[in-house]
Amino acid sequence: MTDRDILQHFIGGKLRASNSGRFSEVFDPATGAVTKMVGLASIEEVDEAVSAAETAFETWGDSSLAQRTKVLFRFREILEARADEVARLITSEHGKVFSDALGEVRRGQEVVEFACGISSLLKSSLSDQVSREVDTYSIRQPLGVVAGITPFNFPSMVPMWMFPIAIAAGNTFILKPSERDPSASLLLAEMFAEAGLPDGVFNVVQGDKVAVDRILAHPAIRAVSFVGSTPIAKYIYETAASNGKRVQALGGAKNHMVVLPDADLDHAADSAVSAAYGSAGERCMAISVLVAVGGIADELVDKIASRMKGLKIGPGVDPSSEMGPLVTRVHRDRVASYIGSANDDGATVLVDGREHPLYGAEGGFFLGASLVDNVTTDMAVYKDEIFGPVLSVVRVDDFDDAIRLVNSNQYANGAAIFTRNGGAARKFQRKISAGMVGINVPIPVPVAYYSFGGAKDSLFGDSHVHGDEGVKFYTRVKAVTARWAEEHIAGVDYGFPQNQ
Repeated sequence: MTDRDILQHFIGGKLRASNSGRFSEVFDPATGAVTKMVGLASIEEVDEAVSAAETAFETWGDSSLAQRTKVLFRFREILEARADEVARLITSEHGKVFSDALGEVRRGQEVVEFACGISSLLKSSLSDQVSREVDTYSIRQPLGVVAGITPFNFPSMVPMWMFPIAIAAGNTFILKPSERDPSASLLLAEMFAEAGLPDGVFNVVQGDKVAVDRILAHPAIRAVSFVGSTPIAKYIYETAASNGKRVQALGGAKNHMVVLPDADLDHAADSAVSAAYGSAGERCMAISVLVAVGGIADELVDKIASRMKGLKIGPGVDPSSEMGPLVTRVHRDRVASYIGSANDDGATVLVDGREHPLYGAEGGFFLGASLVDNVTTDMAVYKDEIFGPVLSVVRVDDFDDAIRLVNSNQYANGAAIFTRNGGAARKFQRKISAGMVGINVPIPVPVAYYSFGGAKDSLFGDSHVHGDEGVKFYTRVKAVTARWAEEHIAGVDYGFPQNQ
């Protein structure tokens, strides 16, 4: 391989080759071929990135809001112009179809646009004359060096949930992207530099657990944001918190879609297929469990199965493809194993993704979409986060049973209901245990000015990402009490200060 085939770090405004001697393969999931290698950071290389970020913070943290927003606006314009380029990189390393990759970039761009309004987002409050000739007000200030550890399934959108807000607020940022699809992070870093971001404000450290553990332990890193699986989210939260850092750690999901008897079943079927099999199910907001209430299950399942017949599976670069491969062969085989276990456990495998011709073909990590009916809550296909194109159908008698089912699950990222009944929808949104709720919307990912996050084992820490909660997470409030008296009243008072 040539040097250009080896992906590097981006530290202090420059591409920096790894000297750790450790590398990881980057695949084209559509062919199974190794297309690139990525250097995995050593502890010393993480420290180098932190040092660059610390140095940059000395000036960036004191820069004006006007300066920061100018850079953010320029970055937004560059991102708009080069969105296709980012999307093509994502397709080549993740495998998702181009339209899906482009949609990811656009949703990340929404957060950049939100961060462009940082001047108003950091407005604080002032109370005049709280005591005689005394005013009290608050200010929000950046934390310093902060870090993001992000997953393979959204290599541009999830990082953009974090770094635009953090940097706009005056922090410097270290991104540790997934080693499975790392190229998009480097392109974003180069685009930010082109926008005029000073060297060291945004750094990318490629790596694995060595880099992650150093980020969690480094005393100069003030806060860590994470999105990934629940076991790792819990580890990130506990380790970073024990080292005195702020943490927002978003974990896994098992998103349920409840369909009531009065729902538009054609709409529900279209939504279920789109939300279960889009991006090969490799979304933390994918629908993985369909809860059919009452006697509608047979009709609804038939509608879903009929729609699956037209699903075009193929390479993400093919404009006719609607679903691409999974990210690695190991992950593909793990997902496929749940189809077999569901059958062994007594569920009804109506559509078996292993029967798709691309599943057995040489090269590529393809698996067809699967539909499993008569699933019960004690089955592995129900209990585990599969993260692939497998939709389970659970049948319940009534609406209250559906709510109990959803609330009994350990995961609580998102939940959706399909109904024509406003009262039922309102009850669902109030009673369901989930961080995000969809009403006749299968994937309720909020717009950038609202926050994304779950509950229970889908979230560790108190803060969701982006929106107002993102601004709060990356800033620290300071309350100021000021007295500007026209003349000093002489005398010493040892009593506790009282407002007068």
